[in-house]
Amino acid sequence: MALEIFAHRGASGIRPENTLAAFREAAELPIDGVEFDVHLSSDGVPVVIHDESVDRTTDGSGYVKDMTLDELKQLSAGCRFADEYSDERIPTLREVLELFRGKPQRLNIELKSDVFPYPGLRENVIALVREFGIADRVILSSFDHVTLEAAKREAPDIETGMLFVEILADARSAAAGIGADALHPALPFALREPGRRAAAEGSVLRVFTVNDPEHALMLREAGAQAIFTDYPHRMLNLFK
Repeated sequence: MALEIFAHRGASGIRPENTLAAFREAAELPIDGVEFDVHLSSDGVPVVIHDESVDRTTDGSGYVKDMTLDELKQLSAGCRFADEYSDERIPTLREVLELFRGKPQRLNIELKSDVFPYPGLRENVIALVREFGIADRVILSSFDHVTLEAAKREAPDIETGMLFVEILADARSAAAGIGADALHPALPFALREPGRRAAAEGSVLRVFTVNDPEHALMLREAGAQAIFTDYPHRMLNLFK
């Protein structure tokens, strides 16, 4: 079975993560999907950035939740990656969905409510997915399993993936308990006995974050269905 390739935060190994530049690069590749992270601005707009704060990836400082969209849009989301990307901005979820309109890739939207609760984030994201008519192309994932369970209850037609880093003894039961359709584990779980057993028993495993070709080959042998990688070009060369 071919291992599915998802571009992690876009083609983030060669473009600034979670920017339109990274997503444009990924959109042109014959890969299976793209993964990105969504927080909520202080004025209630879903924005695509990984961290709770803007400090690591932009030239600004502070929490996303404390800044309006206008304030966030004034920051450079690419300058820390390379000067040539200094004009890149933090995209809104709407902008990313527009970019992938009509493209074949599946979209894995990670709801980043595992630190701050972000009232309205889940509902906003589901509403945008409905507006774009892409429920069949979207996977909602989160480390916040309470939010993930609510998302499945509110939108049973949208696939959900349970993110976790632990070596869970019975991940299948944990996922079933919150109605999750797939397991999204860190690499170690997928290569150990509980992960191999889950895959053998029919669970869908999409594993993060896999940048080493040797690890990717091991995961295919272990029965994983997909990997999230910062280097989709590299993995395409390996598998396609």
